[in-house]
This record gives sequence, C-alpha cells and structure tokens, in this order.
Amino acid sequence: MKLTLGEAIFFLQKGLTVEGKPLKDFLDARNHAEAIDLLFDVVAQKRDISESLIKEINALLLVGVKSTPALDTNGQRVQKPATPGQYKSQPNHVLQQDGSIHHYVEPLQVPLEMQQLCEWVNESKDKHHPVIIAGIAHYNMVRIHPFDDGNGRGARILMNLVLLMQAYTPVIVRNAKRRVYLQALSAADTGNIVPFLQFIAESMLDTQLMIVGELEAKA
Repeated sequence: MKLTLGEAIFFLQKGLTVEGKPLKDFLDARNHAEAIDLLFDVVAQKRDISESLIKEINALLLVGVKSTPALDTNGQRVQKPATPGQYKSQPNHVLQQDGSIHHYVEPLQVPLEMQQLCEWVNESKDKHHPVIIAGIAHYNMVRIHPFDDGNGRGARILMNLVLLMQAYTPVIVRNAKRRVYLQALSAADTGNIVPFLQFIAESMLDTQLMIVGELEAKA
C-alpha cells in the first residue's frame, strides 16, 4: 500500500498519519523529503560523490525504520533488523515475477564496487554527457544493491544529484512506467544498458514537459 500525493503532503506538513496506512509509508515519505533537502545542500556546497555521502543519504532514508523485508537462503520471506547508512553484511536477493531469484553483488565486494562507482562518477564529469553518467550511476547502484533497504530510492537520488550538479533537470520515474523501467534494468543486466539510458533521457523530457505545464497553468 502506497500513499497518495495528498496523504504524503498531509503527513509532511502536519506530522500525522492517515488511518489505515502503514507507518513505514509515512516514514518513507518524510525521510525521502529530508534526503532531497540534503541533495540540494550537497549541490550548493559542491561536494564530490563519495561513499560517505551515499551512506548519509541511506541513513536519512531509513530513519525510524526498524526492520526490512528480505529473502533467506531458502527463498523464504523474513524480516531483518534495519542498518541505516551501513553496507549490507549478508547477501540480498529479490524474487522475480518468473519465480527466479536475482542475486546482487556479494557483501565482501560492495566496498570496492562502491568506491569504483564513486571514482568513476567524479572522473567522468568532463568525459560523458550528464544523462549518461547519471543513468550509469543509477544502474550500477541498483546492480550492487549495497544496502539492506533504500537501494532503489538511493539510486534515483544519486542519479538526480549527478544531474543537478551539472545544472540539468532532475528525473522523475513515474509509477505508471515502472514496468518499462524494470525491463530496461533487466536489459542492462544482460549487458545492454542502452534501453535504460534511453528510458532515463525520455523520463527527463517528460519531467521537463510536466514543469512547463505547471508553469503555464500558473501564468
């Protein structure tokens, strides 16, 4: 169960939940808003992308979250204690629609992979288009899945941080396009990242059109 926009705004403004909605949904909304505030501070301070920054974002996303859903080695659903801002200590998997289990990067490999990702992002500023850097950073954080929870949201925040640092419009990935988003991620897992980069570029255009529409409506 997810929040409507009105419910999220009500919680953020009033600090009150709506009857019948899980507390975690409201915590996610509040924490995501605070992570966005951090994002703008990072841009203003011109901080580099770093592991410590990504951990800081994850810690904000998981404030108040006590446990996270997971699959054990037998594929059974379990709840394990949340570890905000800390890399995972146990493997994390996801059950796919076809019944297979998708495995992410093993815990021992996470620090090196995240270090390499941050270094690549910082070194690529003058070598590649910001949308390409942002899309690749997004995909690789999802591929690594460095935390027990908040990886998808963290990857989207990282993507938009890269874009904002280069004065580009942030990208909103709409729920209505979730299926296309997941298909593009799956294609990237097979070695073809082009559909995912195209999806990010198209989502940026959609976001820009939405902003223009909002401005025209208020003109």
